[in-house]
Amino acid sequence: MKLAFDNEKYLKLQSENILKRVDKFSGKLYLEFGGKLFDDYHASRVLPGFLPDSKLRMLMTIKDKVEIIVAISAQDIINNKLRGDYNITYDADVVRLINAFRESDLYVSSVVITRYLENPAVKSFEIKLNNMGIKTYKAYSIEGYPHNVEKIISMDGFGKNDYVVTERPVVVVTAPGPGSGKMATCLSQLYHENLRGIKAGYAKYETFPIWNLALLDPVNQAYEAATADLADVNMIDPYHLEAYGTTTINYNRDVEIYPVLRSMFEAIYGECPYKSPTDMGVNMAGFAIFDHEVSDKASKDEIIRRYLNTRVLLRNGRATQESLDKIALLMRGLKISIADRKTVEAALNKKEISGTPSMALELEDGTIVDAKTSPFLTAPAALLLNGLKALAKLPDDTLLLSKEVIEPVSRLKIDNLGNHNPRLHADEALIALAISATHDPNAKLALEKLSELAHTQAHSSVILSESDQKTYSKLKIDLTTEPVAYVHRLYVKK
Repeated sequence: MKLAFDNEKYLKLQSENILKRVDKFSGKLYLEFGGKLFDDYHASRVLPGFLPDSKLRMLMTIKDKVEIIVAISAQDIINNKLRGDYNITYDADVVRLINAFRESDLYVSSVVITRYLENPAVKSFEIKLNNMGIKTYKAYSIEGYPHNVEKIISMDGFGKNDYVVTERPVVVVTAPGPGSGKMATCLSQLYHENLRGIKAGYAKYETFPIWNLALLDPVNQAYEAATADLADVNMIDPYHLEAYGTTTINYNRDVEIYPVLRSMFEAIYGECPYKSPTDMGVNMAGFAIFDHEVSDKASKDEIIRRYLNTRVLLRNGRATQESLDKIALLMRGLKISIADRKTVEAALNKKEISGTPSMALELEDGTIVDAKTSPFLTAPAALLLNGLKALAKLPDDTLLLSKEVIEPVSRLKIDNLGNHNPRLHADEALIALAISATHDPNAKLALEKLSELAHTQAHSSVILSESDQKTYSKLKIDLTTEPVAYVHRLYVKK
């Protein structure tokens, strides 16, 4: 994979600039973390070379100075709000985050339950965290938030919230998802710290949009595509332009909330330390891009994938037509189309010829491999085997799985496990391949190429099963599908 991003340079710049921001205040900084901490795969796709856990790695470089607060809304606990990418509830994700931080030897000091309500589910969650040794604090809804600054900055506003006791100079405030109250938690702490004579600071750490790239740079456009469902729009920061005469990029929500934040800072400290939303951010990602041609191509590819995936979400009632139309508009502006994703045409052509659900895979060198559904293999399973054969430079007619291996597994599925489909899914085919590799040198050679499937591109003529989708995700294959449901058929067209 061609790289565009220097991850080590990024980690160094990011950690240095966060510590500089601490020094600007009274040795205390509340750092709001936006986006994903452990698994920022969007960033790794549009900035090849960016590691999905880069934010975590950055924190590790200054871990002795860092403690973490996790914010979660009581309403999300009560409503069992789901995190879509993991399909787990927000409260379960808080526990997942805490465990992951602890495994990385990062200090999690507490959880703040925002918009607090007395409720059995909320109380049960508090008890669970306390049993884990995690302190919990309460922050309440404030009528008129965020615009009624006079009330917010008073004992009837932030003053009602618990003061979160912290120990270290950098306090990272993160959450399982948007709307959890990260910013309100930071600002409430600034209010309480000021009451105790500490002039703490606030900063925001979000990777996108990248402030020192152009408004229409494909990397920033890809961020708009990724947040189409949130109606986020990249825009020139008017406050930064007025203050410094320099064009920088921010997004609408930060620009819209800035006057309110400025008023809050002025109410707490008598002045605002920042002249613009861009000033509030700490993001050095733009300085670590060394090949803009590669990042442009990667970002355009990501926008096309987002469009295809949003078509499926729309079909399943999980996206709006407005979101799809917005991404389509971005594509028109960049002069790209579905036709630029070679696997789409290849998969549909294979389906037309075979008369059965089919797939296509583009390898790193541009080679296109396809596969159809067969009596004993799903198309995703067959495509993995065909891709591995191509990577191992084995003849196309090489049998990696013999009938003696496949048929017992198929019978087991039907006779003992209650399945109606005898075909092997992608994960089952890989297990069968691993078994075959113990005695078949071709299977062994193919299996050794498995890691080379990472960052390849795949497209399916139908929506894949959850099992097959997970397998492709684990292999880091960038998958898209047609918005067509799979129909079980026990035959294939010759």
